[in-house]
Amino acid sequence: MENNSCFHCGDDCGKHPISFQEKSFCCNGCKTVFEIFNANDLTCYYDLQQSPGAVPKEIEGKYDFLTQNKIIEQLTEFRSDTVEIATLYIPHIHCSSCIWILENLNKLNAYVSDSQVNFGKKTVRVSYNPEETNLKEIVLLLSSIGYEPYISLEDFSDAKNHINRTLIYKLGVAGFAFGNIMFLSFPEYFEINEFWLEQYKHMFRWLMFALAIPVVFYSSQDYFISAIKGLRAKLLNIDVPIALGITVLFLRSTIEIAFDIGSGFFDSLSGLVFFLLVGKFFQQKTYDFLSFERDYKSYFPIAITKINKEGNEEAIQVYDIKKGDRLLIRNEELIPVDGILINGNAKIDYSFVTGESQAIRKHSGDKLFAGGKQTAGVIELEALKSVEQSYLTQLWSNDVFNKNKEDQFTNITNTISKHFTIAILSIAVIATGFWLFNNPSKAMNVFTAVLIIACPCAIALSAPFTFGNLLRIFGKLKFYIKNASVIEQLAQIDTIIFDKTGTITSNKNSNAVYEGADLTSSEHVVLKNSLRGSNHPLSRTLYHILEENNIVSLDTFQEHIGKGIEAKYDDISLKVGSASFVGNALKTQSLNTTVHISSNDNYKGKFTFYNSYRKGVSKLFNQLKKNFDLVILSGDNEGERQNLQKLLPAKTKLIFNQKPDDKLEFIKFHQSEGAKVLMVGDGLNDAGALAQSNVGIAISEDVNVFSPACDAILDATKLNVLSSFINASKSGIKIIKWSFVLSFIYNVIGLYFAVTGQLAPVVAAILMPLSSISIVVFTTICTNIIGRKLK
Repeated sequence: MENNSCFHCGDDCGKHPISFQEKSFCCNGCKTVFEIFNANDLTCYYDLQQSPGAVPKEIEGKYDFLTQNKIIEQLTEFRSDTVEIATLYIPHIHCSSCIWILENLNKLNAYVSDSQVNFGKKTVRVSYNPEETNLKEIVLLLSSIGYEPYISLEDFSDAKNHINRTLIYKLGVAGFAFGNIMFLSFPEYFEINEFWLEQYKHMFRWLMFALAIPVVFYSSQDYFISAIKGLRAKLLNIDVPIALGITVLFLRSTIEIAFDIGSGFFDSLSGLVFFLLVGKFFQQKTYDFLSFERDYKSYFPIAITKINKEGNEEAIQVYDIKKGDRLLIRNEELIPVDGILINGNAKIDYSFVTGESQAIRKHSGDKLFAGGKQTAGVIELEALKSVEQSYLTQLWSNDVFNKNKEDQFTNITNTISKHFTIAILSIAVIATGFWLFNNPSKAMNVFTAVLIIACPCAIALSAPFTFGNLLRIFGKLKFYIKNASVIEQLAQIDTIIFDKTGTITSNKNSNAVYEGADLTSSEHVVLKNSLRGSNHPLSRTLYHILEENNIVSLDTFQEHIGKGIEAKYDDISLKVGSASFVGNALKTQSLNTTVHISSNDNYKGKFTFYNSYRKGVSKLFNQLKKNFDLVILSGDNEGERQNLQKLLPAKTKLIFNQKPDDKLEFIKFHQSEGAKVLMVGDGLNDAGALAQSNVGIAISEDVNVFSPACDAILDATKLNVLSSFINASKSGIKIIKWSFVLSFIYNVIGLYFAVTGQLAPVVAAILMPLSSISIVVFTTICTNIIGRKLK
């Protein structure tokens, strides 16, 4: 029989199919999409899944409104002369082939630089060049290949967070059918012999059949789709035995009523699907709640400097920013909110948003977007809105900055699930074969019960719920972690490396003494304003120590990481930093932490710092020394060696005069020796070391340390409980392992009753979601106990 299905979308081509290259298409739209793919050498799209495309719709003139600037402004999250970024909700995303084609849009439109799919939210984030293409053309391209975006200008925020109610509808249909089928089955349950019941029992049975049809073909369709996709990809996922069980139950029940053998298992069938969906609904709701906590309640401890009405500077948390606030953004600081540039030399690096590191010059009155990093000194801007915390979360987790780190327990979960399915199918076949020879009436019950009762859902839930709850608990205690894999890595570390300045020392309590030639009032002004633009811990300390003077806009400002600051104003050129950086190093050698100053290449003097260590540092190191190798890597000289030796355990390695590159190489060498390294730094000068380490933690005090380099941000006041956070991560791994053990015990007990024919399928269907719920309850209780110990 000739296949009359559309090559692109799989629909029936009818009596008059459109033929092209010996392939059949149901309409010109599908044929056009194939031609587009063929012309761009993308026909391997069809190798991922047979007939994977959605049917393109007629859209001529539909999106003309996307040429209006105000509408584009509303729909895009970032705009510049060379890059625009828009996140579009696409309801048709449903499988791996969808992801593949949407992440290859650059092959269909050369001016698309990047496209990233969020499968869970059914969104695609598209970056494109607005000089060569526009949002309308992007939307038309998506529509032409069958992925028309859903755009609602009346309530655009809801379009991006569109709620998929399909599961609720399927659950409702299954629940309705289950209740009514059970009601219709009551007379036969109790074997009541009554004339009218005997007269109409066949009608009741066919009514049960009619009610079961939407349950099988609508409510349970996701299990069949997932099973078919898995088999096509030569994978045995967990939905294969579930789909097989539903099919067997439906066919067996239909045969029984058709040949008047019995009433079938329609009650068990509808009950099975209903309770499966209840379990899925419970899982989705619980995990959505954890995601909500993560995205909207775990505010990062990023301080930003606000200039109040009196002109004074004050540090506030980012989520306290309100529309109209005047904000000070220093060099290397992230812009946390969209705003208008008021003054200053703005050179913005948007690599955090776009992945492209080329800095963009901006002028007074220009709009600056959240996520950009200022790289040319201090600027002032007026906030256009309050902080959208979920947007910062999205930036931090951007795939551009994700590190390829092993996700050990996720891999364990996947491995268990794969072998689990093979084992369960084998047990089901063997047990059914045994009962076919011994008691055929039990064979079907045994087969379906085994497939239903032995489900690795509980195993699969262990890691996400444990880590999700720990992320929430840590966030409330001011320890903000990028994602769950960081907790796994944190539990495995054996070496901890600390930066000194700004990490174990406090900027607020340190003091400095000046030695050298007096600075003129003009030099004082330039020095104060140079320090104002820097986020280095010593710069912040010295800035607060110096007396207030005039605020000016510097002509030039440049910060050399690990060396110092170079600034110019009028006829004064100032250098502030290390002795070698400013010159005259031989005359100014000192064993103390110092900052040197030169004006117009003439050496002026130095500030000598006397460090104040954070409260609880000595106790923290004594707690950590039992289980970890401890190292202090400092860019300063050895002036603090004796103080540190008194303060810290004897085995602590103290290494000084380390430039940022030296720290990175030190970590890389120890990793090559098998060490799992945790780096704790200030988030600015230690970016390379933080990125290289297995886990990088940035300490936040009164500066904006939001950086893609770090895996976690720890409030400075919580440094003394770092050991407790590491121990809590290790406890989280133990909880997951115990969850695996509990799931194994549950499955062994359940399988015993199933293979011996003592477990009805509907009872198994009830027990399966209960097992998932029990694992969720177990992990939640255990992680909450950990949280109480942390507090």
